[in-house]
Amino acid sequence: MQQPKNTHRLLRALAKQGLDVSYDDNIYKIRLDRGTDAPVAEVLLPPDFPIESKAFQQLAQLTTLAHPGGGKVTRTFATPDFHPGDTGVAIGSVVQTERMLVPAAVGSDINCGMRLHVVDLSVDDFLAQRNKFVELMKGDYFLGTRDVTMTAATSRSLFADGIPGWLEQMSTTPMGSVARSNFGQLWQEIDAVQFLGSLAGNARWAPSELVPATGLVRDGDLGTIGGGNHFVEIQEVTEIRNPRLAYQSNVKVGQLAIAIHSGSRSVGKYIGGMWRDMAQAAWLKGYPFPQSSLFSLSTTTNPDLVAEYLEAEATAANYAFVNRLILAELLRLRLRQVYGDLVAPLVCDLPHNLTFPNGTGWIVRKGSCAAGLGQLLITPGSMGTPSYLLSGLGNDRYLNSAAHGAGRAISRFELTRAGASYTESDLGLTGVDCITLRSERRIEEAPAAYKSIDRVIDTQVAAGMVEVVAKMRPILTFKA
Repeated sequence: MQQPKNTHRLLRALAKQGLDVSYDDNIYKIRLDRGTDAPVAEVLLPPDFPIESKAFQQLAQLTTLAHPGGGKVTRTFATPDFHPGDTGVAIGSVVQTERMLVPAAVGSDINCGMRLHVVDLSVDDFLAQRNKFVELMKGDYFLGTRDVTMTAATSRSLFADGIPGWLEQMSTTPMGSVARSNFGQLWQEIDAVQFLGSLAGNARWAPSELVPATGLVRDGDLGTIGGGNHFVEIQEVTEIRNPRLAYQSNVKVGQLAIAIHSGSRSVGKYIGGMWRDMAQAAWLKGYPFPQSSLFSLSTTTNPDLVAEYLEAEATAANYAFVNRLILAELLRLRLRQVYGDLVAPLVCDLPHNLTFPNGTGWIVRKGSCAAGLGQLLITPGSMGTPSYLLSGLGNDRYLNSAAHGAGRAISRFELTRAGASYTESDLGLTGVDCITLRSERRIEEAPAAYKSIDRVIDTQVAAGMVEVVAKMRPILTFKA
């Protein structure tokens, strides 16, 4: 088995930072070197991928979390897109807990996730009217021509019940841009959304201005992409590797695909920030704060708070499910306007930033997807590299999880600061069609900023985590 270059020097350097690290068969095993009895953290990482000590530190700290009133982390694992997170939790982390949950491990972009549609339209036919289509979408996504007006009752149902709640109310009182939608199709597509697009939320956790008692709600964030690595992308299906699963999902070579990456926007920020503070305030008096500043809630000492957090997280998750649906529906409506009566069925929609129930505890996936047996998932590269439709293999060795993307290799700050010294070719931007109102977004999200998506996929296939169903290439990408 190939080992990373300068392995011994690397491990010595990590030891000086207080980490006990070993490497074998593409797996790094990590533990804080201070006699802790915490479980060993594991990272699946090919030998040619860079080692980021900050991410290793974050995962090791996460593994040591325990609540003084009862509850602890029992396993941690990280996927090959592993890299440092801004809030103290590395992206690509999967955390299994017992009698304890960690609101900060999910953070503020609750139910950030991916959605995939396919369209029976060739690239040539699409490009023939590309400019007209792009101008319409720029209006909807960036310039406020979308109309997401809903009744107060619809907004409350959205937060409480997600897609089914929103659809039930909207079908009765259709308004805004989606009044022209095929509601029968939207109802049928719920089956392709993880958790049927509905968790047990409650409108009491939503920002008050979005849940008035009566009247209309006009939410400026709903149906928006968001910053960072979020996007809406038009792709072409270029390769089928599992014909049976592709056929079942209506995926064929030569189709267009619509890939959407977004989450709960300001609602998630509001609820995530609230619960970060509430978890800290609820910490047992007289006990030292966790060194990582990641505060947990125990089912032994905080059962009511645990239940309330899960309800609040579900409220933001429901909003994210509907946000992705509306992003897709705005695009599908414009496709029909420009190209004719296209069906554009949904293939799948799933979170990669959420708390999942697991026996007497939970599994938190931070920038990683559930990959249970037969679970379809989308793993995007960058706006200049392929994306993959995968099917999970239910491998408990890796906590039934998989990567949510390629993973950043260079931070946005570093790339933006040095961007002027790079050419389009250096950045991997040659031939990339990026639609944005902010030119710096092309540099921040340039393909050169990301690890090799092909290596991420190949490593997981070799590990028996996933199998490839189809491969797509980007045609054009919308970045806010």
